[in-house]
Amino acid sequence: MAQRVDPDARREQIADAVIEEIAAHGLRSVTLARIAARTGLAIGSIRHYFGDTLREVMRFTLGTLIQRVVHRDVGLSDDPATRITDAITFAAPTSEQERKENIALVEYRVMARTDQEFAADIAATSLAGATMIRSLLRDALADRTIDDDALHREAILLFAVIEGFSFSSALSSAPLREADVRAVVTATLHRLRDSYPLRESRPAHGRGDQRSR
Repeated sequence: MAQRVDPDARREQIADAVIEEIAAHGLRSVTLARIAARTGLAIGSIRHYFGDTLREVMRFTLGTLIQRVVHRDVGLSDDPATRITDAITFAAPTSEQERKENIALVEYRVMARTDQEFAADIAATSLAGATMIRSLLRDALADRTIDDDALHREAILLFAVIEGFSFSSALSSAPLREADVRAVVTATLHRLRDSYPLRESRPAHGRGDQRSR
């Protein structure tokens, strides 16, 4: 009796082949024939899971990449400042598999500039990331005096750091070193926090005692 194939596992295998192909030769090199060669599956089998178009395979692979980033296992510190360092370090591609997945995501993002169908998913992911960074930064600066406009600009700066790690890794032949990423983010946060004064503590009972005249 033939062993039953798990459809989800098969789709994941095909997505991994697409990621490998993009990392090796670029997104526009992906064809059903190349996917078949990497997976050992017949083109007909690939079509069985995704229909007749390569585009469905590409859409599924993008969704897989996004889900892997979202669900990557990470432990965040209880300290607000360290927590944001943990989050940015976690987002950086510091393993070979993460480097390949990051290359694929970067290529999808470039393609999304002129492809509205992919653009919607990419934009939603970027917005979620920027919103998370702003929330974490607000917590990290809770003891500092900073207005909303300044907080917005500092969040943009930190998100640009994440983008910089992503694009530099995509152009590199090796993953980023986690220790380097953490050191850069920690130093950036220290400089950022030092740019804003501590909030003044308010007396527990109004303005406090005053000398009677």
